[in-house]
Amino acid sequence: MEISSDEASTTKHKFMLFVSGMSVKSGHAIENLRRICDKYLENNYELEIIDISRDSEQAVIHQIVAIPTLIKFSPGPRRIILGDLSDKEKVLRILNIRE
Repeated sequence: MEISSDEASTTKHKFMLFVSGMSVKSGHAIENLRRICDKYLENNYELEIIDISRDSEQAVIHQIVAIPTLIKFSPGPRRIILGDLSDKEKVLRILNIRE
């Protein structure tokens, strides 16, 4: 079933970002994702940041093999992006977020 653009704009975006401690790449991923979400999703998102050095169980549950890793759960389909999320256009395209 396709989601219309009106439905997609009202559906809350849900993300999990897996990082490891405060590494440079993890810090950049957090900053880049927050910047994108604040600009394009305007308080219409939930972001859970999971530090696998403190919560390794979540990394096992979600089969995380590289850090940083972003998982978008909703709206579907589920998407996964690896890296520091610095390529804004690529991130927007993969997450299906319109500029």
